Amino acid sequence: MRAYITNTSAFLPNQPVENEQIEDVLGMVGGKPSRAKRLVLRSNGIKQRYYAIDPESGELSHSNAEMTALCVRRLFASEAELNQMQCLVSGTSIPDQVMPGHGLMVHGELGNQCCEVISTSGICLSGAAALKYAYLAVKSGEFKQAVSTGSELVSPVLRASHFEGESKYKIENLKKNPEIAFEKDFLRWMLSDGAGAFRVESEPNQRAEQPVVEIEWIEIYSYANELETCMYSGAEKLEDGSLESWKLYTQQGLIDHSVMSIKQDVKLLNENIVPMAVKETLKRVIAKTGLQADQVDYFLPHISSMYFDEKVYEALVELDFEIPRERWFTNLTNRGNTGSASIYIMLDELLKSGQLKSGERLLCFVPESGRFSSSFMLLSVV
Repeated sequence: MRAYITNTSAFLPNQPVENEQIEDVLGMVGGKPSRAKRLVLRSNGIKQRYYAIDPESGELSHSNAEMTALCVRRLFASEAELNQMQCLVSGTSIPDQVMPGHGLMVHGELGNQCCEVISTSGICLSGAAALKYAYLAVKSGEFKQAVSTGSELVSPVLRASHFEGESKYKIENLKKNPEIAFEKDFLRWMLSDGAGAFRVESEPNQRAEQPVVEIEWIEIYSYANELETCMYSGAEKLEDGSLESWKLYTQQGLIDHSVMSIKQDVKLLNENIVPMAVKETLKRVIAKTGLQADQVDYFLPHISSMYFDEKVYEALVELDFEIPRERWFTNLTNRGNTGSASIYIMLDELLKSGQLKSGERLLCFVPESGRFSSSFMLLSVV
């Protein structure tokens, strides 16, 4: 059996937010502009992003499940067609709730007929893992069609109000003007909201005005056995590199330390993301699949920041796997870093661009710094 992506959709909430508008939407911690903002934005190269926050009222305009369900609906021409969906697999970094699973909440929003529903957790790779489940479910013959999704609703935990408790705690305990730790402030200028969905089928049924692509393979590798945690939420990182769970904190402790905020060990990220996620993973992929650079017509890298753009290119050159720049496709600068949704939003835009030709191959790359893991997938235009 084969598996094809026959339709794609993407959703970016509200109007694009320019760099100078970010703190108008997210607010200023302690009432003061961030010192890190300009430095981080200059490095990451992002010019626009989207937030599911109404800029006028400050209220949430969409939930994660609502954004995802909206994308799924766009894959089907009618309610009757939606009811033929046999399997829904949804990945996200931060669902709307700890329990139940994100996929079940999306199914609830859709209200379609009973089907198999799976939720994949993680960070950026949760969307790729969702696609792999859908791909294998169809390729195995279990289902004729499945839907995979990747979505992120991160803006609520980036709002200044989420850090005010920690800000006050530091004033009282340190007796000086507080600044939230860089590993927390850093991500306020890096992450944004969005969702995407793929319809995966056993036959190359073209139902949309875009080309169908066959999924040739999806490879995912974890290096959690070698490296400590780099990006996390709902925990605090201890000096020995281990995580102390949110379950061990008092209610006040959760507030004082912004335990539920997203943190990233920037030093650990810079030292390991390219060597492990690019070099080590691509070596394994080449050894297993025999992939060669001249077989790749388009390279779609999910990179968190344009800071890593040149570093990824240099890594490919070192591996004798150079892919010329004119074959790269990314929309990071004007769509933002939407985590697990990024590869969905990127591929949706490329497929609808009208520039792809039959027989061309697309190599997609999705790294994750959570505990360092990585994925490469190869798609071919039918």
